[in-house]
Amino acid sequence: MKLFKSLYINNFFFYSLLSIVGLFICAFIFPALYNGTWYLLLILLTFVFLDILIIFFTKSGIEGTRILSEKLSNGDDNEIKVSIKNFYTFPIAVKIIDEIPFQFQIRNFEIKQKIKASSENEINYFLRPTERGEYHFGNLNVYVSSPLHLISRRFQFDHNRMVPTYPSYIQLRKYSLMAFSNTLFQYGIKKIRKIGHTMEFEQIKEYTQGDDIRTLNWKATAKKNALMVNQFQDEKSQSVYMIIDKGRVMKMPFNGLSLLDYAINATLVLSSVILKKQDKAGMFAFSKKVENRVFAERRSSQMQKILDSLYNIKTDYYESDFSRLYTDIKKNINQRSLIILYTNFETMDGLHRQLPYLKGIAKNHLLVVIFFNNTELNEIINNKAENIQEVYDKVIAEKFAFEKRLIVNELKKYGIYSVLTQPENLTLDTINKYLEIKARGIL
Repeated sequence: MKLFKSLYINNFFFYSLLSIVGLFICAFIFPALYNGTWYLLLILLTFVFLDILIIFFTKSGIEGTRILSEKLSNGDDNEIKVSIKNFYTFPIAVKIIDEIPFQFQIRNFEIKQKIKASSENEINYFLRPTERGEYHFGNLNVYVSSPLHLISRRFQFDHNRMVPTYPSYIQLRKYSLMAFSNTLFQYGIKKIRKIGHTMEFEQIKEYTQGDDIRTLNWKATAKKNALMVNQFQDEKSQSVYMIIDKGRVMKMPFNGLSLLDYAINATLVLSSVILKKQDKAGMFAFSKKVENRVFAERRSSQMQKILDSLYNIKTDYYESDFSRLYTDIKKNINQRSLIILYTNFETMDGLHRQLPYLKGIAKNHLLVVIFFNNTELNEIINNKAENIQEVYDKVIAEKFAFEKRLIVNELKKYGIYSVLTQPENLTLDTINKYLEIKARGIL
């Protein structure tokens, strides 16, 4: 019974059988073909029997393993490895059908490979999840054919395995050391001249181009007969809170990923940079109420707390209550802090409804509002209009793009910093803004 469950007939058998049927039809016109066609049918059935024998003769002909990481990275290409060991004494052709999680909606997944006798092959493929949560892999199905290619034997491995998808830890590895690298320009990070400093003295060093001439140490210069400057330490242990709006304005998708998930990925990377800069990192999310809170601290376990909190953000995309956000910040954040707010405003009316609360937060804290350019509108603006309807569409798109720039100016008027960015550039632009604020010493 097990043999029939794992036995599958290949297309090559049907093509051969169809050819024989065609010869039988021709035998009605040319009777000389009749006997020879029967011999061909007998040969085909004999080869099928032999193929079954050599494929099923070995009890464990192959061994297969799906190699997964402990968690998947949201929004990134995650490598999945399949290792196949061939115990047969002849080369085989394998067809791999992996039962990947339903979230990917891939219904035609298939990998074909040839494996030499008594050898091992490793096959790689990539999956890009676009939402956080649990991803369940089913069976790893491997169909094995001999050099005859008439029938296949199915092997099943790695039954039902669950892998959680976390915020983008691949981006975290990529960008976490950016703030301390000498090759930041490769990633689009700007170098920012420092125009202020704290009064905590660190050392005296030789003057180099770009140093503040106001810090020249004339006594040390006279002794060394070379320009020497005082170097001061950066302000440390400052509190930085990243606040994620998980309301309906963050539901908009770009490249399969919602604005909310872009903000979550950027928060994870920025938290690492903040902690490496010796500041305190904290975060929370809000819509109707404030949730997923992690207070700003600088501990060894802080990154894990933030990662777990980001993973557990769930939302029904309600209308966000900025009044509750203002009240919560007033109540729970007593020390002046840098507050980075991820949200989105499409119109000036949308901004004006929330502006009183943003102004209230900015009175006691340094507030940076991060919102998004609509990249699809940019495509309409950049494309050449070829008819009246496209002209109308282009004018409306330019109006919305102009309104975004007005929002930046409106926030600036009230001393609120802002970053208008494209979703794919969010992480870089957010790191840039944080480093700029640190360099200028305005917190």
